[in-house]
Amino acid sequence: MKKCRGRPKCPRRVEQTPDITYFKPRGVPLLDLEVVSLTVEELEALRLVDIEGLRQEDAASRVGISRRAFWEDLKSARMKVAIALSKGKAIEIKGGNYIRAEGADIDEDADA
Repeated sequence: MKKCRGRPKCPRRVEQTPDITYFKPRGVPLLDLEVVSLTVEELEALRLVDIEGLRQEDAASRVGISRRAFWEDLKSARMKVAIALSKGKAIEIKGGNYIRAEGADIDEDADA
């Protein structure tokens, strides 16, 4: 078992969880590929900064963590995606330490 150093990671608030959790190079069987694992909170960091265009400070506030912790998640996510794309590896999105943000991914008309 892996020993934790320092404080345990605070759960991140995630607004969107992915429906699709695997990406791989076309034409190569998954059995023949190395897989890079991206956590749900790392994907959320990418989404907030690179898709929604939030500043890291604002994104960190939305996720409920410090700017420093957010930067570490974002840096890790970008590194993993860059490695997968440049070396032809599959990307698996799974796991992590997160909670669903209130009202996230919920169709408001579903209760009506």
